[in-house]
Amino acid sequence: MPKSSKEQIDEDNKKLLKVLRTNSGDNIKNIAKKCGLSRQKVSRIKKRLEKDKTIWGYHAVVDDEKLDVKRYIMLFKKSTQPVGDAINKIIDLTVQKRGEKIGVDIISGSYLHGRYDWVVIFTAKDIKNAKRLGDILIAEYPQMISEVEIMEYVFPLKEGGIVNPEIKKIREFF
Repeated sequence: MPKSSKEQIDEDNKKLLKVLRTNSGDNIKNIAKKCGLSRQKVSRIKKRLEKDKTIWGYHAVVDDEKLDVKRYIMLFKKSTQPVGDAINKIIDLTVQKRGEKIGVDIISGSYLHGRYDWVVIFTAKDIKNAKRLGDILIAEYPQMISEVEIMEYVFPLKEGGIVNPEIKKIREFF
């Protein structure tokens, strides 16, 4: 029984998105081959997904060591105080702009459900600058934050859907 056009569109979208997650820099011909679709169809789907913001953008997976930076995760717990005007600072990316001034590059930030309420993933030259970012967060959102924890990435096995090409080096840590 043939699929409805809506089901086929959804299936084609999922195929393309799965391939783009690990091969977004590849040419359309190779992407289409991996999806089992025509180049024209892949181009059309990709443009539509970009236009409707299903695809926000693309990024490179970078070896932080070669850039002489370390990657950190900062988790923080929201206090019970109302957020108030602090939400405008979050939307305006105030902390990201302040972090850039001290050499911190915020890669990702998300609101969570669980023990912690926020996670920020970033790179910094060292733990000193990572802690400075924590200080900036506390200064910008004093009424919002009740607990902060900073952890350093030690070794990434997979990043952005791509397996670390140096994965065998994990042995050095055990």
